[in-house]
Amino acid sequence: MKINEVEQKVGITKKNIRFYEDQGLLLPARNTNGYREYSEDDLKLLYKIKLLRRLAIPIDEIRRIQEGRLTLSDCMERHQIILKHEENNLAIMQEMCRRLSDDNVDFSGLQPEEYLEQIASYEKEGNRFMNVEKTDIRKKKRGAAIAAAVIIAPIAMWFMGFLLMSIADDVPLLVLLLGSIVPVVIVAGVVLALRERIKEINGGEEDEASYY
Repeated sequence: MKINEVEQKVGITKKNIRFYEDQGLLLPARNTNGYREYSEDDLKLLYKIKLLRRLAIPIDEIRRIQEGRLTLSDCMERHQIILKHEENNLAIMQEMCRRLSDDNVDFSGLQPEEYLEQIASYEKEGNRFMNVEKTDIRKKKRGAAIAAAVIIAPIAMWFMGFLLMSIADDVPLLVLLLGSIVPVVIVAGVVLALRERIKEINGGEEDEASYY
């Protein structure tokens, strides 16, 4: 069957199906025309991947389970410990929120030092107060674009100044060409790097919770 049919049956987007293929979790056969042909075994495997990802099992651990380097039972036991730790973290954050609510102060009168000191003490015990793994894709793209702009902007300004001075001072053609090629090459390299970074960001796994 084709990928569109698999997407409808399993409830996993085409993007994530291809992502799992890129990660080596799924290896569908190809027909004589080179197109992917998904089997019933592929569907069963995707259902298993879907279940484990819904339980927040990392891709690497799913791969190790497939390869026989990790048993499903051991993985679940380890994950229960992680979830229990996260549950404790949430309980602590809930208590901090309750205290802030009970203190009944507005933002202008908030004295954060005491709360921050308590958070720091909790963090020393291994607790975390934010999930650093959940990063907005748009922020990643914006960060990459800003980094590229920071490099390109001064080069573009220098290039424009160089052209203006070259015209005014009647600079030899060879010097003009060399002075023009270098910034163009740098800018082209930055643009290509930005393009690859955007592709990398877009190529990651989607959060499909809304699809399930």
